[in-house]
Amino acid sequence: MIPHILLQTIVVPVLASIFIFLTRHRIGRKAGWVAGFSLLYTTGLLIIASARAYHGEVIVEKYPFAGSNITFDLLGDGLSLPVALIINILCTALAFYSIHYVEHRIEAIYGEVDEHTWLNHYTRFFWLFLGFPLAFLGVCFVKNLVAMYFFLEVLPIPLYFIMAFFGYIDRVRVAMLCLLWAFFGASCFLAGTVIIYYQVGNFNISDLHTLAGHPAAFWVILLILVALLAKMAVVPFQVWMPWVHAEHPTCIAGLLAVYANIAAYVMVRVIVYPLYEDFKIFSMPLMIMALITMVYGSLLTLAQTDVKRFAACSTISQLAYSLLGISALTIFSVEGGMFFFLGHIIGKTILFSTAGILVYSTGIRDMRQMGGLGPKMPITATLWIMGAMALSGFPPMSSFPAEWIMFTGIFKSGIQTIPSGLIIAILGAVAIILTAAYTFRSVKIIFFGPLNLSLANGEIKDPPLSMSVPLLLAGSVSIILGVYPKLVIKLFHLVVGGLPIP
Repeated sequence: MIPHILLQTIVVPVLASIFIFLTRHRIGRKAGWVAGFSLLYTTGLLIIASARAYHGEVIVEKYPFAGSNITFDLLGDGLSLPVALIINILCTALAFYSIHYVEHRIEAIYGEVDEHTWLNHYTRFFWLFLGFPLAFLGVCFVKNLVAMYFFLEVLPIPLYFIMAFFGYIDRVRVAMLCLLWAFFGASCFLAGTVIIYYQVGNFNISDLHTLAGHPAAFWVILLILVALLAKMAVVPFQVWMPWVHAEHPTCIAGLLAVYANIAAYVMVRVIVYPLYEDFKIFSMPLMIMALITMVYGSLLTLAQTDVKRFAACSTISQLAYSLLGISALTIFSVEGGMFFFLGHIIGKTILFSTAGILVYSTGIRDMRQMGGLGPKMPITATLWIMGAMALSGFPPMSSFPAEWIMFTGIFKSGIQTIPSGLIIAILGAVAIILTAAYTFRSVKIIFFGPLNLSLANGEIKDPPLSMSVPLLLAGSVSIILGVYPKLVIKLFHLVVGGLPIP
């Protein structure tokens, strides 16, 4: 039995970050490998913990503060562990992917600098990068609202500095835009937390059910929903996403997708699970908002020619699928919505990181100038197609069974609320066609057709294996979950199956 298995997954990235910072001029270019291998270790721990949960065990680790309502107790169950595991796998893949990518960004932004300055920039990225797995796993495992608020607040810090130091167009202004939106969402979450404490007397998530049926429950759910919808970039809170998601360094694009998507996990854990009956009143408005966002995001994506902005805008529509499933409030729709969330972050990590490879290799962002790259970059083309399949719900990617399960639940909910619910269910299913249209249209534009003459004589080729192999492994995880969806659905059902949901 491994002691403090959940705590280790949170502490190890902190220790690795401190180590990189303190020894930055000694380890130098090995910083990326230190970050990657530290996350490989925590991924191994999470696989072990998930296997224990798969066999029905609930892992609870208690770390109380004397005389305080603010504890640091950790919970590993069928809901938190699969989410944490997939997120950590993606953090690991992107740590290795970033080793060469960050070198490219430093050269592009800062040009020729002395070795001391270069190492400061290079190591800065990796000790900041490790703040992401720290915060993500903290959000997944904590049992206390204040601790969850703390980790949600930690996330924008590395995001701000990495974007400001390594981003693209107008990177400092875009980083500030992201920080302000994060502050807005955090303020709403904190306001809801204060009301909970006033009514319940503590901050324990496990005690939120005592608020059920109380008039204050409506305001708690509303405030927390506003916070989460802002993170998910749901219409009308979507304005920050195209800028922030398009202009940050592409090596953390997958993590920004996680940053937005993890709101789906918080929604289920904090308000749907303990306050199901009170949440029902929000079901139909949220489904309508999700449908509008799905269509708006798809049409916005179809209009894009910039490869990074294309991936950014597609995130808006994809996030709304999970919201639609969770809001339908059936067992299948909630489990499918959570499963789709995991499939989406894998697909978006692959697609957006491949966009980074294209910019890295060609030096251009306009898709119209990239035609015919398939023969020159076959591995990159394979990765882009895998990402397109994952986002469009094509087998054998995990999003296929996720959409199947989710829409089974959504149609069940729709039949119970004829005609409005059924109409939303049908339109939501039809919206998948728009996703397939924009993803595979991009495949044709970038990798097929005549090769751009400006690229014909250049040494355009696939990137180093340290960039492509981690993405191929992430795609393999999606395929495994697509072929064996029970690996995740059984875990989710251990928690969601206990809800009084049809």
